[in-house]
Amino acid sequence: MAAFTLFFLLLFVASPDSVLSRDGVINVTKHISFPDFSPKNPRIPQDVSLLGSAAISSEQSCLQIPKPSQSTDLKHLAGRAIYSSPIRLFDPVTQTPASFQTTFSFQFQAPPNTSVKTQQLDPDDVINGGHGLTFIIVPDEFTVGRSGPWLGMLNDVCDDNYKSVAIEFDTRRNPEFGDPNDNHVGINLGSIVSTAAVNASDVGIDLNDGSVHRAWISYDGHLRFIEIRLGTDHNGYPSKPVYSGSLDLSPYLNEYMFVGFSASTGNHTQIHNVMTWNFTSTSKASLKIPSSETCENKIIQQRTDSEEEKVRHEKTPTSFLIFMAVFVLILAVLLNLYFNRKKKKDDKSNDLANKPEKKQKLGPPNKSRRFTFSEISAATRSFSELQILGSDARSITYKGTPWHGCHVAVKRYSAKFFGAGGFDRRRMHKEIKGVAKIRHPNLVPIRGWCFDNQETIVVYDYIPNGSLDKWLFGGGVLPWTRRFKVVKDVAESLSYLHSRQLAHKNVKASSVFLDVSFRAVVGDFGFVLSSVESTRFESVVSQTADVFEFGVLVLEIVGGRFRKSKPGELDLLDMAWALHEDGEKQKLVDRRMGAVVNTDQAVRVLEIGLLCTLNQNKGRPSMEEVVEFLNVEKPIPELPASRPVSLFPYNSTTGLCHGYACSPFK
Repeated sequence: MAAFTLFFLLLFVASPDSVLSRDGVINVTKHISFPDFSPKNPRIPQDVSLLGSAAISSEQSCLQIPKPSQSTDLKHLAGRAIYSSPIRLFDPVTQTPASFQTTFSFQFQAPPNTSVKTQQLDPDDVINGGHGLTFIIVPDEFTVGRSGPWLGMLNDVCDDNYKSVAIEFDTRRNPEFGDPNDNHVGINLGSIVSTAAVNASDVGIDLNDGSVHRAWISYDGHLRFIEIRLGTDHNGYPSKPVYSGSLDLSPYLNEYMFVGFSASTGNHTQIHNVMTWNFTSTSKASLKIPSSETCENKIIQQRTDSEEEKVRHEKTPTSFLIFMAVFVLILAVLLNLYFNRKKKKDDKSNDLANKPEKKQKLGPPNKSRRFTFSEISAATRSFSELQILGSDARSITYKGTPWHGCHVAVKRYSAKFFGAGGFDRRRMHKEIKGVAKIRHPNLVPIRGWCFDNQETIVVYDYIPNGSLDKWLFGGGVLPWTRRFKVVKDVAESLSYLHSRQLAHKNVKASSVFLDVSFRAVVGDFGFVLSSVESTRFESVVSQTADVFEFGVLVLEIVGGRFRKSKPGELDLLDMAWALHEDGEKQKLVDRRMGAVVNTDQAVRVLEIGLLCTLNQNKGRPSMEEVVEFLNVEKPIPELPASRPVSLFPYNSTTGLCHGYACSPFK
């Protein structure tokens, strides 16, 4: 009824001069223009989102990925620069992609710390440079892809449903991705493997010669046809395209997408500069409007009828018509109020019947709150299998998008977990609410919870770059500088938790996540309370378990190996202690990091990890002391010459560790 009233009023305020096409289709056009990227331009902070290692250069007035630095290691970095507003690039009614044209000038240059000596020792770094740049069309504005040959386009969290389009300007040949050479242009559709790739040398372009180049990309959505031209910035529009052909982008587009640039470095580095950028898109939009038969003809007929009526009646009963119009409007409003009141009563009766937990008042956006089960169900598409991020014996974690639009990770605990383990659900709920109040830069925020209908669900922030184990044990190689930063970030978070008389209870690589700046944030809390009555005793034991698990995690980070060994191999902890006894701890350091690793620092961190696995009364430090060790604020105690007698006295019945307090959740 409210909709009818609104439509009734709109008929009176609609402009008679509005002109629409007869077929109800209009063009939606968007234009973006950046003649430069000067930080003095007030539009830049508002219109450009910088992610990862992307930055604005005040000296050159350009986008840079990564930001040049004399002191920071530029290897294995990734970044994105995205236009901050979504653009309509697909019409879901007609299934037609938008047409767009974009042109941008770009330059690849050697990093500032590339000296003559470096060029003589490793000319391949200078000649071949880094990995290159992409013009990207992506579904969100916060994901950063992997470094190295992935060009910052995709990461391990991006599944087959992650729609993306990229035009890559690649300066390294990766045979595993089907690259033709180290100077090519490729079209990537939802994959790092190019659908089509062409040699840039065919049009006389060397992408890595230090010149400023310009690309022109034109796509006809109606014809499904793309054309890419490439040339130097001062020579004007090239007469010959480097690539042209049929291309259907519709399977890889949502209605609204984000456009911008991504780039990355690996073992070889270079600075990717974007100097200027123009983008224009035109999409078709279908509008439901009255047809000429039902609108124009009837208006003409009504005018004819009114003229005939005037002949019959010399005076029109104007006051009566006004009275009827007011009466109808008042009736519509009263009916609207009646039905709304009835609906509220029905909703209230349903709420009383279901008897859910008392609904918490909405607070600030960053404050944790209670979610209803219906909200969680809607956010995860009724807990669809397609939304599953991971699972274990205790729970299943889903990706969700609640009503406020932000992606979250939804962890739903199994009812069997409580029944089999004898855990106190009420104490666990109390602990969840307690931890949800905690905020720290290295802890994943808990956005809320749901305890309706015997459910136990925890809602975390979704971290798009995924968990540490995928980066540590996946196809790429994290450099030592980032690994050391991860160790310090995790130590800081655990030290803060312990200072608040709390514990994590689930410290492992899959519980550590990397945000868009590759800062480590710890999430996926254990929330497992045993049958021990003393909360204080349980907290102390859990904190010592955190220290032990942190020590094992450190060994994984330094060694790049899983804690659990393969059949026939030593367990990682056994191997670390054996190498310590032989005085060869440096052999545990991950060789994939190459010569850039600071071996002395890595061995020092490894020793801190071994200290954390000692017996509580034989030298195991607190997390506060671990932070002091890592910051070189306190000398590291000397390790015993040989490993302790026993490291894993875990009682599976009580769920607690004794003596060494190892964690049960490995």
